[in-house]
Amino acid sequence: MYIPGYFNEPRIEVLHALMRGRPLATLVTASDSGMVANHFPVETLAEPPPHGSIMGHIARANPLWREYRAGSEALAIFQGPQAYVSPSFYPSKKETGEVVPTWNYMVVHARGTLKFVQDPGWLRTFVGRLTDSHEASRQVPWHVGDAPPQYIEKMLSQIVGFEFSIVSLTGKWKVSQNHPAANRRGVVAGLRAAGGADAREIADFLSSWEDARNDEPTP
Repeated sequence: MYIPGYFNEPRIEVLHALMRGRPLATLVTASDSGMVANHFPVETLAEPPPHGSIMGHIARANPLWREYRAGSEALAIFQGPQAYVSPSFYPSKKETGEVVPTWNYMVVHARGTLKFVQDPGWLRTFVGRLTDSHEASRQVPWHVGDAPPQYIEKMLSQIVGFEFSIVSLTGKWKVSQNHPAANRRGVVAGLRAAGGADAREIADFLSSWEDARNDEPTP
């Protein structure tokens, strides 16, 4: 992934936070038939350091677990907030007219290797933990134990778990840091006026972003 210096986000805790907040990962692997992309909700763990790991599960009918080349590199992509940036957001539009549209976004790439797990105990523990994390905010959370045991056993037999050992993490936070302060403030105002959760999230980040060189873009 191409990352100019001012868009690089190297902090592991920040990358993990996006991965947990946007847990639907695009998992890209190579098989004998070519590149394969799948989409799975996953759990991001801090262990083992320094990069952590990812856990998830797939349908047993999915050929990924049979076709994956053991030990080969896999790529998990986590898409964060994104928003269109209009040239009209920039005060410099009135001054020079030398502005064009762009797209602001945050994204994390995790590279590593996969190991597939079929142990029923592992699957039951993982699915229970993943469900609890997503049900936690509900007034009456649903738990795996709420369903009949025989039904859960049947469902578990139809999935395969995986552990993704992360060997590298790359974060790209492209949120107008390369613009002078006046334009950045214009982007913040424009995104907040545009509305939408993603636009607000990017505006909030950019608003709190501290530029080490004051009015100049960070190299």
